[in-house]
Amino acid sequence: MPHLTPISYKKFEKFLLYIGCTFKRQKGSHRVYWRTDLVRPVIVPAHKKLSVFVIRTNLRTLNISHEQYLEILNKM
Repeated sequence: MPHLTPISYKKFEKFLLYIGCTFKRQKGSHRVYWRTDLVRPVIVPAHKKLSVFVIRTNLRTLNISHEQYLEILNKM
C-alpha cells in the first residue's frame, strides 16, 4: 500500500477543487474550503509543504480514504 507523503498546498488545493470544494476565505495563512455535504470546512495552511497529519485530517473531514486520494491525484 502506498504511503502518504507531504505535498505542496497548491497541489492539495487543486485536489480540493477537483472534488468539488470551493474556496471561501483566507485568514492569515489558513485557507478555508467548503462543500455542501461537509459537516465542517476544510482548513489548509498555506505552507510550502503540507504534513501528512494535515492531509490525513482533511481526508477524514472529506470522508475520503487515502487510497481514493492517491487515485485522484494520479488522475489529475
